[in-house]
Amino acid sequence: MTDTNVTILFTSDVHGNIYPLLYGNNQPANVGLGKVATILAEERSKNEHTIVIDNGDLIQGTPLTYHYVQSLADKNNPMIQLLNTLQYDGAVIGNHEFNYGLNILQKAVNESAFPWLCANIVKEDTNEPFLGKPYIIKKIGEIKIAILGITTHYIPNWENPSNISGLAFCDALEATKYWVERIKAEEQPQCIVVSYHGGFERDIDTGEPTEALTGENQGYSMCEQIDNMDVLLTGHQHRTLIGNINGVEIIQASNNGQLVGKVTLTFNNGELTSKEAELLSTEGVTADADILSLALEYEQSTQHWLDTPIGFIDGDMTVCDPMETRLSDSPLIEFINKVQMEAAGVKIANTALFNNDSPGFKPNVTMRDIVSNYIYPNTLKVLSISGKDIKDALEQSAKYFEVDENGNPTVNKSYLYPKPQHYNYDMWEGIDYVLDISKPVGNRVTKLQYEGSDMKEDEQFEVVMNNYRAGGGGNYFMYQNKPVLREIQFDMSELIANYILERKTVTATCDNNWKVIW
Repeated sequence: MTDTNVTILFTSDVHGNIYPLLYGNNQPANVGLGKVATILAEERSKNEHTIVIDNGDLIQGTPLTYHYVQSLADKNNPMIQLLNTLQYDGAVIGNHEFNYGLNILQKAVNESAFPWLCANIVKEDTNEPFLGKPYIIKKIGEIKIAILGITTHYIPNWENPSNISGLAFCDALEATKYWVERIKAEEQPQCIVVSYHGGFERDIDTGEPTEALTGENQGYSMCEQIDNMDVLLTGHQHRTLIGNINGVEIIQASNNGQLVGKVTLTFNNGELTSKEAELLSTEGVTADADILSLALEYEQSTQHWLDTPIGFIDGDMTVCDPMETRLSDSPLIEFINKVQMEAAGVKIANTALFNNDSPGFKPNVTMRDIVSNYIYPNTLKVLSISGKDIKDALEQSAKYFEVDENGNPTVNKSYLYPKPQHYNYDMWEGIDYVLDISKPVGNRVTKLQYEGSDMKEDEQFEVVMNNYRAGGGGNYFMYQNKPVLREIQFDMSELIANYILERKTVTATCDNNWKVIW
């Protein structure tokens, strides 16, 4: 009997990218579903049996998806329109699927011509899977391939409670064990594929831990502990990975539509005899014009909105060197913290420079400038925390740095690998502090004052921060379960825009309330 080959193609962490461009400057970029579409068409022309899956974080991430939610939500979701046209066989719920609220997510699911998969997010009252189904079975002749959807259960540590109300997040590892065993017994497939919106907590070659074992990523443990799992599609970490762990073929296909993951399964007499993963780059690929045309109305509206003038910056609020911005107070960070403090009515705030591409603000500010600097759909929370909590948080932030062999400050490798985490280094306004990164981790806060006096560890303070951080995201465990005094349910991009619109001109200021020394 001749071999039967089945090709699994998958995308992950597309994050709202359709057009091959960067919205911050409209320059061409190797991203987007337009390019992915070209690869899918080519692969389908070469392979008789194909299955196409999206592994999560689809409907959020670009100004286009944000503008859609804010202004065009009465229309069909553009990301869903494209996946329908591209005939995806299924999609897994990612953590960012919840960012715009349950109504937007439910609307997207209702518009989908494909099933959404997630076995471990369940309704609190019935314990039934939330949205769609846990898995699907794809039949190729007599061959049955099961595809199970699993999502990182760490979502409650980041997401606004209102966006996940009524849901329970079961441990991803334990849920995968349960469902793989159940699928094997009930369906008796020839192959079980787990599509996991999560990544690897250990180095895939050495098994050494690469992050705090919080449960956010459990891919390595899945491969080690679960029998009968043949393929593990992963994401969430935005990494580029192929390999094999304990006989399980593993793959992760970066983000933003830069790569398409491909796993070739070979069956002989109904038995899986080989599996091989590879990554298909969209670099140099021409975007499918027909696919781009489906989103043209949304794109044109987004571009018009992005070019809307907001106001004027008097002074320098640009970012020339991201490292310098993180080593001492700057007008940009001070401005963002001021916006948060005014919105929340408090005297202390923290924020991050989310990535190294943030340009800061030019004199004439547009919405494009705002979304280029504040790239996440965060809202704000005011927590009541102690002086000790603040010191502990500063020590956590100070882990971002290390001193190299030449005595110069550099970024701790754990904040660069397995994925960049610049967004987990916070800078504060409303307190005065010094971080001495020449000292051991845990002893780097050498000055900490509030209103001219040393901060008392047992004193309580009202602090505003984004919802991701307030939930303990980024290993800021000192914030977990602390009283939430109030929530500001406006997206930070909107708060920044309104702050500038009300004033027309904003003066760049910098009170130099903090610095890093070494």
